[in-house]
Amino acid sequence: MVIASPKIRYVRSYSMETITIQVESHLAEAYQQIDPQKQRQIQALLNIFLAKAINPKPLLEVMETASQQAIAQGMTPEILETILADE
Repeated sequence: MVIASPKIRYVRSYSMETITIQVESHLAEAYQQIDPQKQRQIQALLNIFLAKAINPKPLLEVMETASQQAIAQGMTPEILETILADE
């Protein structure tokens, strides 16, 4: 899965805010125990999901924006593969 377009020339900095969401207790516990880098990677994936779920923009536009945000936070295709492969 490719998360970056070869057309990207710069990465815009986006302001971030903290929200609280309900998850199953075992997921919350597991999330709190993983290293901060993996937490940031999961946060980037959640940003992509929320952007798609909330924003009425075309999927391609949402994916491009999410890709830029993920790259700005250190996401690489290899890291994404690892996250998606983890069970």
